[in-house]
Amino acid sequence: MKKIILSTISSLLIGVLLLPGKSAFALDKINVTLPSKSFQFIIFPLAKERGYMKEEGIDLNIVVMASTPGLQAVLAGEMDFTGSGSSALVAVTQGNAPLKTVLAVNDQVLQWLMVRPQYGSFKELKNKKIAVTGIAAVATFMLKKVAPKYGLDANKDLTFLALPPGQRLAALQTGVVDAGLLSSEERFAALDQGMKEILYLGKEVKNSWGTVATNDQFIKAKPKLMHGFMRALLKALRLVKQNRGAAMDTMMKFYELDRELAARNYDGMIGTFTSNGVVEEETQRNDLDIVREVLNVTKEVPIERAYDFSFAKKADSELTKAGWKP
Repeated sequence: MKKIILSTISSLLIGVLLLPGKSAFALDKINVTLPSKSFQFIIFPLAKERGYMKEEGIDLNIVVMASTPGLQAVLAGEMDFTGSGSSALVAVTQGNAPLKTVLAVNDQVLQWLMVRPQYGSFKELKNKKIAVTGIAAVATFMLKKVAPKYGLDANKDLTFLALPPGQRLAALQTGVVDAGLLSSEERFAALDQGMKEILYLGKEVKNSWGTVATNDQFIKAKPKLMHGFMRALLKALRLVKQNRGAAMDTMMKFYELDRELAARNYDGMIGTFTSNGVVEEETQRNDLDIVREVLNVTKEVPIERAYDFSFAKKADSELTKAGWKP
């Protein structure tokens, strides 16, 4: 009788384990929203393709979504992470939103001021139109801060026209605007069309880019999952920095680029990638100061209220200690 009972229990346990969604090896789903298919976000498809997410028990779902709805989805708990870290800083500064920036892919702002062929300098854009992502966007404000260095009053001498991704380059090419503040994926296309690059924001300001944010509740409720997510992303970050071919292959698939354009993007921007997903406190403070100026907020925001790089630092330390290499 005892053997029969044990056999029945064993059969029941095996049956339960084999039920759909009940596998002992079921993966935890993590939903990430990215504002665009830009080079700085290559670590996400790479981490999934290479199995780094699966190694951490994670099923990664990537959704491309505009910054505002993406951030709202993270706040509502519908998405877990957003690649719109700058927007998260705005929400924290403006309304004390329960968000933390937890990873920085780049330590330079990947935005280029491109102009039509007849212009040769920033100063020549006086009384001209510049296409930007938004009048109050962080990158636009950075450009306004830089303008006086080149003899321009951004509020008097320049006209900014807000256009969505994909339309800024077209407006520049057709002459609707005289210049455009373009992203990494638009930069080389503009050069190939005869446009000129006259300013790179990454060399003008000390701020981060490609930042990833999440809801405070996710950090508090799922620290193990948070840690595994960071480990997987940092493995992908190391791979990007050390394996040009693998990075280019993923760029060609995920961003639908040809090999030549993928190579140009990689070679032109790989030097902006952080080594461990973390930027120094000075950069964090600069990020927050820019946001406060954009919003005209005088009260300082404590760094710890807006950032939490502890998981990235711990994951990087573990990988280094274990001698992990891609």
